[in-house]
Amino acid sequence: MTKYDKKDYLKFNMKSIVSKLSPPQLIMIVFFILIIIGTALLMLPVSSSGPHSVTFLDALFTATSAICVNGLVVVDTGLTYSTFGQGIIMILIQIGGLGFMTLGVIIAIVLGKRIGLKQRLIIQQTTHSNSSSGLVKLCLYIACIAFVFEAVAVCVLTTRWMAELGLKDAFFHASFYSISAFNNAGFSIWSDSLSEFIDDPVVNLTIMGLFISGGLGYIVIVEIFRKRNWKKLTLHSKIVLVSSGALLLTGFLLIYALESMNPDTFGQLTWSERLWSGWFQSATARSAGFNTIDINSMLSSSQLVLILLMFIGASSGGTGGGIKTTTFFVLLLATFTTFRGGGQIHAFERKIPSETIMRALAVVISSLSFVFLVALLLTVTEGIHEEHFMEVLFEATSAFSTAGLSMGLTSELSSVGKCIVIVTMFIGRLGPLTLAYALAKKKRKSKLGYAEDQVLIG
Repeated sequence: MTKYDKKDYLKFNMKSIVSKLSPPQLIMIVFFILIIIGTALLMLPVSSSGPHSVTFLDALFTATSAICVNGLVVVDTGLTYSTFGQGIIMILIQIGGLGFMTLGVIIAIVLGKRIGLKQRLIIQQTTHSNSSSGLVKLCLYIACIAFVFEAVAVCVLTTRWMAELGLKDAFFHASFYSISAFNNAGFSIWSDSLSEFIDDPVVNLTIMGLFISGGLGYIVIVEIFRKRNWKKLTLHSKIVLVSSGALLLTGFLLIYALESMNPDTFGQLTWSERLWSGWFQSATARSAGFNTIDINSMLSSSQLVLILLMFIGASSGGTGGGIKTTTFFVLLLATFTTFRGGGQIHAFERKIPSETIMRALAVVISSLSFVFLVALLLTVTEGIHEEHFMEVLFEATSAFSTAGLSMGLTSELSSVGKCIVIVTMFIGRLGPLTLAYALAKKKRKSKLGYAEDQVLIG
């Protein structure tokens, strides 16, 4: 066998292996490969700001957090990594937020390549699209939306920080925070995140605008741009907008009311600072990962509110994590319908299929079970005492929901604890998405029927 024959043989074998993999399997493999590449780049001496390279485990943790747009860190991003290293993190965040298939489609179009059926199925999986038509155009829309939002934010933030940092540093900081915010990553170059700008309207509105927009989902943004009429929006978009607005307002009211009794947080702030920080913390808990007040100083009741908001997360098809706002809204509707005596579950004059309710229930139960398992494991591996359990539950939820908020436990994790959180971030990014896709696949109906019987509930 000649050298060219071997090359063709290996190429044929690779294509054969790839063709046998399902879209969820391919997505997991590609994400894993991207994490390994990111880890290798972050371990380079040029990526470190100090004389020594970052350790393998710390680099792996950072790369996983960046690709999974999480934001949890075990080392200070601004102090540990050089400008080159921070640039690598920024690229990983962009790939993780946009989705590798979106970038792949753009590259394929530039090179004049054809997008096959297998690629279209993966695109449909990564974008949460209900239809297999118009996927290439959707990917182009996604890229344009991300570029426009991030470019506008870079201009605004560069102008805001130019007097303090100079044009070059202001542009780099603006680029880093814009990409991190729109992709709901929560990575920060400053050690105190955005606490310095607690009542800065420009920074607050820009950053909040980015991660709220990114969390809504590209499909919703495209619909709003194209239809511009509430009545013409799909049921999905209506549920996303209503549930996102309701959660933002509810989170603000709860955090503002609770923290107003806390002398360690709101007790030291002016009236305007309380308003800004209340809105910011309510919005950022839904998967953004930034903070303007110390999370560890908040009341336990407020931290519990943040845990709930993190667990719900952003919306399907967006850059955030969690069980998704649509999942929460659908189960809430099902609960209220049951309380009213049962019947058809509907919203905005549209019926919600029972299969959708079952998928939502499966996602919530599996997510709750996994968060509980991770919290249990971390309690054992980190030797956590009872009084610190809130920290464990907070970090476990943050890791799984790709929220990125931390009460300080992540930076103190043992090697085993870091590995557990790495796996949690990876599963949190891909788990609910892959599970929902698997459950959505049509199954062959069994020809065997069973007699119906009653089970006591409650």
